[in-house]
Amino acid sequence: MVSPSRAAARYHGDQAVVPGMLDFAVNVRADEPPSWLVDRLAARLSDLARYPSAADAQRALDAVAARHGRAVDEVVLLAGAAEGFARLADLQPRRAALIAPSFTEPEAALAAAGVPFVHVVLEAPYTLTPDAVPGDADLVVLGNPTNPTGVLHTREQVLALRRPGRIVVVDEAFADAIPGEPGSLADQALPNVVVLRSLTKTWALAGLRVGYALGAPDVLARLTARRAHWPLGTLQLEAIAACSTPEAVAEADRAARRLTEVRAEMVAGLTSIGLHVVTGSAPFVLFCVPDAELMRKHLDRRGIAVRRCDTFVGLDGQFLRAAVRPEWPVLVEAMAEVLR
Repeated sequence: MVSPSRAAARYHGDQAVVPGMLDFAVNVRADEPPSWLVDRLAARLSDLARYPSAADAQRALDAVAARHGRAVDEVVLLAGAAEGFARLADLQPRRAALIAPSFTEPEAALAAAGVPFVHVVLEAPYTLTPDAVPGDADLVVLGNPTNPTGVLHTREQVLALRRPGRIVVVDEAFADAIPGEPGSLADQALPNVVVLRSLTKTWALAGLRVGYALGAPDVLARLTARRAHWPLGTLQLEAIAACSTPEAVAEADRAARRLTEVRAEMVAGLTSIGLHVVTGSAPFVLFCVPDAELMRKHLDRRGIAVRRCDTFVGLDGQFLRAAVRPEWPVLVEAMAEVLR
C-alpha cells in the first residue's frame, strides 16, 4: 500500500493531445455529440439570459431517477463525475482507501483536503480483493469498469467492500459503454454505496461537464452541503434530461454493442504484433510495450496520441492506454514499425 501526494495525480489524457492529432488518449467515444442532442441544446441557447430554472433541474432529476429506478431524492446532478470526486472530503472520512490502479482525481481531491488515504494496489490481472482494504477505512473509492485497466468487477465483489460505518464510492463513468451494464450498482438503493455516473464519454460532452450521483439521501446531502447556488447551468440540465430518456439509453446500448465488436478487433490487432493486452471490458485497452516513453515519442511524431500510464499508482513505464476507436489499425501499424 502507498499513500503519497503526487503531482502526477493531476495528469489526464487530454494533456497529450494537440489539434490535428489522431486521439487515442481521451476516452470520449465520438468527435462530436449526435445531431439530435446538438439540436436540443441549441434550442435552449436563447434561455441563457435567465438563471437555470427549478423546472429544468426537476426534469433532469426525474429523468435520471426513472432511468435507474431510483427515488428522486437518491439523485444529485453533478458538473461531471469529477465534481463528485472533488466533494469526497465533505463526507468527512477519517481514512480513505483508493483501489489502484485507478482514476487519479479522488487521490488529488483527498490530498488537497488533507484527508488521510492509502492506495490498495491490485496486482495483475487486477481482480478486486476486498479483504486487502484496511478495516479502519471508512471511505473506499474504486472504478467499475476501472480506468485504466478496463477490468469489470462483479456486483458481488464490490458489495463485499461494505462494512458498518463505511461508504463505498463506485466510479461508473464507463458503465454505459458495456452492453447491459453488468456489474453496475446504479439501480441498487443501498445506504452505504454512492455511484458516480458520467454522460461526457458516451455523448461526447466533455466540454459541457455533465454527470450525477446516486445514493442514500443523507449521504448525498453531506456530499453536496457546500455547493454554490445554481451548481449546473441550463445546458447541463438539458443534456442530463436528454441523455437519460429511454430512447437515449437504448441508443447508448446499441453504440456499446458496436464498440464491443471494435474493441475485440483492436485487441486482436494489438496481440498480433506481440503486445500483451490486459483483459477488460471498457472502451479503452491497457497494454504493455517494452518502452512506453519511446513508443509515445514515436507515435507523437506520427501525430498519434495515447495515454501514458506511469502516472497511475501500480503501473510502470511499460504500460500505455488507448481508447477504442475504429481507426485502431493506424495505431497498430505505427507501433509495429517500432517493434520491428
